Amino acid sequence: MTGDHQGFHLGYGTNGFVNHRLDDALRHFASLGYTAVALTLDHAHLDPFAADLPAQIRRTARTLSALGLRCVVETGARYLLDPARKHHPTLVSDDPGPRLDFLCRAVRIAADLGADCVSFWSGIRPEGTTPGMARERMRAGVAHVLGEADRYGVPLGLEPEPGMFVQHLEDALAFRAGLDEHPLLGITLDVGHCVAVEPMDAAACIRRAVGLLVNVQLDDMRPQVHEHLEFGEGELDLPGTLAALHETGYAGVAAVELPRHSHAAPDVARRALAALRAAGADTRPVPGPDRTGSRVAGRTGSRRSVGPVSTYQSQG
Repeated sequence: MTGDHQGFHLGYGTNGFVNHRLDDALRHFASLGYTAVALTLDHAHLDPFAADLPAQIRRTARTLSALGLRCVVETGARYLLDPARKHHPTLVSDDPGPRLDFLCRAVRIAADLGADCVSFWSGIRPEGTTPGMARERMRAGVAHVLGEADRYGVPLGLEPEPGMFVQHLEDALAFRAGLDEHPLLGITLDVGHCVAVEPMDAAACIRRAVGLLVNVQLDDMRPQVHEHLEFGEGELDLPGTLAALHETGYAGVAAVELPRHSHAAPDVARRALAALRAAGADTRPVPGPDRTGSRVAGRTGSRRSVGPVSTYQSQG
């Protein structure tokens, strides 16, 4: 992409369009004026376990390129790994193996899509699991996935999530420090979570994580309530949040995260973009090969230029 403005790319999350075909959702985002997508790998949207996955990846990559959409890969699908238990297993479960396999698959898919990063969270600490046990499980699991990230040059974004083992931004920063601040381990920040559980506002969180942000999720929330709301329905200072992103030089994807609004997705996406523009966001493209303003390594304009060709693309 080329352009005359340094800034971040406004996107929309596919988990808010679960009743749409993926191609239809992507085309709708572009038609509204979004320049990015947060792609949640799920049954109906680029299923990482599908028999025809290589063909799906090629088709999606072509569509993203044709529409000029930047991309981040999200891994928060509710029942992808276990049809009976939401988000199970996690990195801190007794058997995190299926989650590790999924995250490694996500890294390879992200490489083939030229995505900015793979975003992930820790999971809820199981009953009977001590904090020390959970920390060691997560450390070993993330180290394993970072091995795949190193191979393909794909950054990871650890997202602090209300109620999970890594709940606050400071938890995520401390965990990163415990992995020697691995250059491919960055931060995903949901600004609504800042309203819900952080001791400082979203703008302050953005400044605290400056240089480490690889992905930003945009939504409104109320204090102590983990419910994703449309802008204006909660207590997020949207203009101040967007100003902090501009001030800190963030130039990656900032995507609307409204996973419970698929029933009215087209109207919600239109209202969200209008609110973002009114609050001071800019949707013009960003020039240059390193467009996130992040210290996290591996930031190139195309993931395909880093590391080996993914096994998915090479399988016929």
